[in-house]
Amino acid sequence: MRNPTVPPMTSGNLLLDFYDRLPEVVAHCVPDPAPVADPVVFSPGFALPELDDAVRAFLSAATARWQPVGEYRGHRVTLLDLTGNPGTHTTKTYASLLIVARAVAHIRRTGRSLMIVSPTSANKGVALRDAVLRALDAGLVGPEELRVVTLAPQSGRHKLRASRLSTDPALRALNPQLLYTGKEPEAVKSLARDYVREHAAAWHARGVDVWFSLELSNYMVADASRALFEQRVDPIDAAARPRLHAHAVSSAFGLLGYHAGRSLLEASGAASEASRPASLLVQHLATADMVLSLRAAAGAAPTPPAYPLDPATGLFRQAGDDPRFPATTYDPGEVLDATFYTHRPVTSGPMNEIIARFGGDGIVVSLAECVARYPYLRTWLGAALPLLPADFRTLREWSTVMAFTGVTNAIDRGLVAPGRDVVVHGTGCYADANLEPLCGDGLVEVADPADIAAAVRP
Repeated sequence: MRNPTVPPMTSGNLLLDFYDRLPEVVAHCVPDPAPVADPVVFSPGFALPELDDAVRAFLSAATARWQPVGEYRGHRVTLLDLTGNPGTHTTKTYASLLIVARAVAHIRRTGRSLMIVSPTSANKGVALRDAVLRALDAGLVGPEELRVVTLAPQSGRHKLRASRLSTDPALRALNPQLLYTGKEPEAVKSLARDYVREHAAAWHARGVDVWFSLELSNYMVADASRALFEQRVDPIDAAARPRLHAHAVSSAFGLLGYHAGRSLLEASGAASEASRPASLLVQHLATADMVLSLRAAAGAAPTPPAYPLDPATGLFRQAGDDPRFPATTYDPGEVLDATFYTHRPVTSGPMNEIIARFGGDGIVVSLAECVARYPYLRTWLGAALPLLPADFRTLREWSTVMAFTGVTNAIDRGLVAPGRDVVVHGTGCYADANLEPLCGDGLVEVADPADIAAAVRP
């Protein structure tokens, strides 16, 4: 199943290597990149600081690797490893660094302070906190000039990381990590937005602009650089080897960003539309909304299959034979990874259109399937993904394992056309050994906007 001779890995920096092209990416991806002064819907705009030594040091964590890993049943497979920043081990690094870079440009241009407010399942908040700390360490801003407030649900608590933002009392007070005590994880989005709506004007009057940063365009620009990187290191020859990109998704921000980058390349003549890769969406049972939307758009049932209990094994076994859903699961509604918590994402429509035009599919995986694949994946990937622990019980971020499980299942079930190369976006991978958990004084429990207001003080 594995090819012992694989091409060498190619590495780069998704932001520094294409920094001079980012204004072009912004112009292509963002309808109006100008700043928005309204305190409630504030945006600093998309201007970036001049690329000096301090900015280079700040952006140095935006590394990526293009790592061929061999073949699986006749399909050449490559890992696009986006986990290289040791402060996050996730793809959220890139957008977070750009968000903070834009904040720095705004602070320097206006002389006003800025506070980022972001809901998160966990990883996005970790990356924003890491980016703010990197900006402080690089001397781009001072602690009172740039702050970040992140709000995560209880389900993401095990993913939150300690850093100097949590261990230094002064920085901890300026940059609180809030933990929502309610039952519905996705409620952090509306709760954080309500806080901004109710309190942004008062902060603005004190000279602090409040930025609710959870917007697609804030992430798409950074993720578009994946396509620029691919074009540089391994351009697609669709006539010889058509390609498919696989991505574990909640809202598919990363994959939409990749396709925005492809669109830019095609518009400039650097790549042909005919070579645009197909896409494979990989989800889990708790939030399979994008796969269900894709199936409904194709005329299939908009609900998952039934999973009656198999008393012989204790597993829940699919009643039908839908290849896009797990054959077995420990729980028909299981949360495989709390990272994927979005229901009914508004991004389903655009992603459906992309797949209808350029090809692709969606598949849902279960923890039982990931566990069954785990020893094989760990052996197959080997040094290409060294963060996979021997004991899967210590794995805290499953997205890359989900993606590879989805790819191998899709190939086994005939969902990937013969002859297609596969690129797996490795968007997150870390275990207990890779992080110091955030706990104690580093977490502030909140239940409503008033609690947030009490925790976030001037």
